[in-house]
Amino acid sequence: MSLYQFGKNLVLVLFKPIYRMEVHGRENFPKSGSVLLCSNHIDNLDPPIVGACTPRMVHFMAKEELFTIPVLGKILLKVGAFPVKRGLSDREALRKGLKVLKDGEVLGLFPEGTRSKDGQLGKGLAGAGFFALRSDALIVPCAVVGPYKPFKKVRIYFGKPLDASEYRERKVTADEMTIVIMEQIRELLEKHR
Repeated sequence: MSLYQFGKNLVLVLFKPIYRMEVHGRENFPKSGSVLLCSNHIDNLDPPIVGACTPRMVHFMAKEELFTIPVLGKILLKVGAFPVKRGLSDREALRKGLKVLKDGEVLGLFPEGTRSKDGQLGKGLAGAGFFALRSDALIVPCAVVGPYKPFKKVRIYFGKPLDASEYRERKVTADEMTIVIMEQIRELLEKHR
């Protein structure tokens, strides 16, 4: 068993009973090919929870500071996560993300770039649009509906995949593409709150 699969099983065993986790729309997740998974961000537990609920391995972009924490940094690298410098254009992180997609794998992003303090969906950063427009990945919107409180339900919703090819043809900007992606996440949140 890989470390990733072990971690996924551990997260489910530990958190499923505490947060009464429910997963909806798993059938919407493509079984193969590159996928850009974009989710809202309400808690530090979102990456392991969303990753554990996703049917394929997810390579998450994570804030650089996490990789400086002695044991955690090594574990994150071993489960496919990679660092991104927040607040600036991190060319290395962009290259790494594009390689994940080029290799037909799943890249996980929280387009807001940080956790929402009030649970409301914030503005998305252009990175999500950049990856959508620079790859052939299908975009899977994801909504985490909380809050994370013991014995209250946390629900994960995967929406129908979005093909960005028509947006590429129309030559939309990365910011415009991100707005489209955030709208998909917003619709999922509004439908399931």
